[in-house]
Amino acid sequence: MRGIEYRGLTRIEGPVVMTRRGRNVSFNEMVAVYDRDGGRRLGRVVDMSADWTAIQLFGSNTGLSADDSRVEFLDKPMEFRVGTGLLGRVFNGLGEPVDGYGEILSSQMRDVNGLPINPYARIYPRDFIQTGVSAIDGMNTLIRGQKLPIFSGNGLPHNHLAAQIVRQAKIRGDEGSFVVVFCAMGVKYDVARFFLDDFEKSGVLANVVVFLSLADAPSLERLVAPRCALTAAEYLAYEKGFHVLVVMTDMTNYCEALREVSSMRGEVPSRKGYPGYLYSDLASLYERAGKIRDSTGSITQIPILTMPNDDISHPIPDLSGYITEGQIVLDRDLNHRGLYPPVAELPSLSRLMKDGIGPGITREDHKDVAAQLFAAYSKAKQVRNLASIIGEEDLSEGDKRYLKFGDKLEQNFLAQGEFEDRSIERTLDLGWSVLSELPREELLRVKREYIEKYLQPLLGEGELADTGE
Repeated sequence: MRGIEYRGLTRIEGPVVMTRRGRNVSFNEMVAVYDRDGGRRLGRVVDMSADWTAIQLFGSNTGLSADDSRVEFLDKPMEFRVGTGLLGRVFNGLGEPVDGYGEILSSQMRDVNGLPINPYARIYPRDFIQTGVSAIDGMNTLIRGQKLPIFSGNGLPHNHLAAQIVRQAKIRGDEGSFVVVFCAMGVKYDVARFFLDDFEKSGVLANVVVFLSLADAPSLERLVAPRCALTAAEYLAYEKGFHVLVVMTDMTNYCEALREVSSMRGEVPSRKGYPGYLYSDLASLYERAGKIRDSTGSITQIPILTMPNDDISHPIPDLSGYITEGQIVLDRDLNHRGLYPPVAELPSLSRLMKDGIGPGITREDHKDVAAQLFAAYSKAKQVRNLASIIGEEDLSEGDKRYLKFGDKLEQNFLAQGEFEDRSIERTLDLGWSVLSELPREELLRVKREYIEKYLQPLLGEGELADTGE
């Protein structure tokens, strides 16, 4: 029963303490543990048997003793306080304010585990989000309600790209109702400071809710942080009607914490030591995105994860790819060559792109331009591989044009400034400029009417004659 305290602990093992089984205790129930001086720390039930209950603390076990400690089962899951004062605030991974302004003024509490969404209530995502990044907007478009992760590697500028997306992302024609929930898990202090300073300098902090779980925080806090962030996002989207972009970094740190907690509980490990329920656990986070009927708001997710050893077949990116609707992959070679953002277009994919672009949304030629850029860039990559074997001087003239096309695509289209915000029209115009390097008879994926309308003004009469037209 709620309010009943149990005295004494049977065992203390790091952040996990054991006590005898209480009445009506449930998994993930919140627990208050008191030391001999009355100091209170919260924990969560992580395992139980007929005789004992295992509790993982959110903080240190310093000051606890087996004989003098008291345990109170709170008969409720972990909750997060929501209200209109969320925007502009900074919280830790447990949803506690860390910006010096105290609790928000609200009596509304929400279960951080969320509520299941009826699949029938979901609406298919179709609305374009402009990030201002050509590599995303032009060829891997982000759609409102989509889950589109960024697969990165250690040392790559995924944090800078995430900050740029937060600064620039907007719903075209509906900018006033767009807000961001940013969640950082297991990050170092300098990374956290980078994000906070960037949000403050760019003036977007007033429309951002920040959750920071630093590297020295307990593992359990990293597991709670994204759930608090998504709880805030659900409140802002489904109760206040905002379009919410949720950026979560780094999901690899989250999965490492999940593996650590699983090991503490003595669970049988699966691939690379991760628990067998890694897929369903990640799905419980990713599937909290989307649009639902009878609500004007939406939740769009951009999870960021660093692939261990740049291995895209690692369990974390592998399982994330199954759950989400595509991925943006960052490339180490492009980064070494000084290109920002170093987005590898060929392994990148947005499965919902085809339904959120075109006439009345972006521009009529968007689908054709993206398809032609993909096809031509793929051939340019093949020509580069061939040139590395036989030498560039032995290539045909047609192959040399594809080499030039590939270089121009990377330098003029993919590469842009960290603070450069490109409209979708500017992105598509750059795409046509890059395609002008190829003979017109090679442009098989774009309609002739679009070539006449968008490409011809870029070419002089002499150049037209060279293409055989």
